[in-house]
Amino acid sequence: MIRILIADDHEVVRSGLRLLLEAQPNWEIVGEASNGRAAVTKAVELRPDVAIIDYSLPMLNGLEATRHIRDRVSKIEILMFTMHDNEVLIQEAFKAGARGYLLKSDVREHLIEAVRSLAMHKPFFSSKISEGLIKAYAAKSGQVKSTITSRERTIVHMIAEGLSNKIIANTLDISLKTVETHRAAVMRKLGLSSSADLVRFAVRNNIIEA
Repeated sequence: MIRILIADDHEVVRSGLRLLLEAQPNWEIVGEASNGRAAVTKAVELRPDVAIIDYSLPMLNGLEATRHIRDRVSKIEILMFTMHDNEVLIQEAFKAGARGYLLKSDVREHLIEAVRSLAMHKPFFSSKISEGLIKAYAAKSGQVKSTITSRERTIVHMIAEGLSNKIIANTLDISLKTVETHRAAVMRKLGLSSSADLVRFAVRNNIIEA
């Protein structure tokens, strides 16, 4: 029996995934979540074998949700599920603890294979992802650096969604001052001067969807 959790903010997507997965013998969808916080809560409560986590989840994005899940239940294998074939996101997904990365465009062709591989504790990467990128990242043992850190990227995502510093602090369980420090660091690193600039950066770099 393979027990699966699906986390995506679109009900139609969740229903489509459920239909594909439940058609497999001895596979069970044990839960669904429409936001990152619910995904973490249900993963901890239900202990699925595989969690399919959409990158663009509200409240906590897929990377942050993955990090929380792996910190609390290390045996759960996580499949990052996204429309973005983006080098930085792939690297950050690995660092967060995901062992699989599936593009939404590859769902019908590779979803079953991806879940089966992860259930056997084997990594899986969508066919369109460069093998060279994966090898290069593995060779660097997780030391690849991007312009901004994973936590800073999460905060950029939340700011771009219109959340206040106070709500971000409460959601991530960090202090208001820490949020302000991260925000200032991002603005400095990227040479930005306004929230509008930050939103434009987030859209251009697939941190949020336009």
